Amino acid sequence: MRGAHPERALHDAILRGGVVRAGERIVVACSGGPDSVALAAALASLAPALDLHLTLAYVNHGTRASAWQDECVVLRIGATFGLPVRAVSLAGDASDEASLRDARYAALVAIARDAGAGAIATAHHAEDQSETVLLALFRGTGPAGLAGMPARRPLAAGVDLIRPLLLQPAEELRSYCHAEALPYAIDPTNADAELRRNAVRQALTGLRPLFPGLDGAIARAAELTAHEDAASSRAGLRRQVRDAVEVDCGLKDVAFAHVEAAVLALERGGSGRFHMKDGVDLIIEAGRLRVETHE
Repeated sequence: MRGAHPERALHDAILRGGVVRAGERIVVACSGGPDSVALAAALASLAPALDLHLTLAYVNHGTRASAWQDECVVLRIGATFGLPVRAVSLAGDASDEASLRDARYAALVAIARDAGAGAIATAHHAEDQSETVLLALFRGTGPAGLAGMPARRPLAAGVDLIRPLLLQPAEELRSYCHAEALPYAIDPTNADAELRRNAVRQALTGLRPLFPGLDGAIARAAELTAHEDAASSRAGLRRQVRDAVEVDCGLKDVAFAHVEAAVLALERGGSGRFHMKDGVDLIIEAGRLRVETHE
């Protein structure tokens, strides 16, 4: 993570889009890995300003003997930031990924209800989103599957599942841990290529050098699909901007970020000149759009 203040990018990601709400009681699912440790630390540093009440939760799946080391990391993080820690051990009779996930979420919901929390935060990041979208595509899916994981959704009655880091690269989370001298554990099962998600992860690792920005592109595509599938107001504004540019000069070489800047201005009722591509600007005045071309 670049710059003298590596925490800023992580804080901006958490604050973006209102996924984390001020005054919430949140259970932070912390496995002891670098992703969830970074999330726990970042939320803890934001807690005073946002009036957040945090509890760390560690769920031992009972599938490997080394899990106690991960629990020790979570206890250390809790002690470092003065956060309560709840640890739960599952029976260990489930072996497939889906059953383990269901059991883990059930345990987290029970912890949330006991703590009076209305949200459970997980550290799913951009690479996780890429894997989720591709796995859905390989199974054969429609728009709902291609939308990937939502940033916030109901998980159980009165408890939401929130994922504030979906657009963040995993490398940035590890860099944050290193910059802040935070301990973390590595799960050896992540290298098991017999698990479908791990096989997709290894394939993506080979593709990333050939396709820089791969995960960001997939995350954006998933977000766009989710907005279109929900017929959101942002999706309508995005079509409005794209249609205006396409009519005058075509969409080739128009970057996603340039379209989003204009969309955000429209959402806020703003005006201004927005660069679309070389020689093309979009002018927004009182909600109206026009395109100007120049040399």
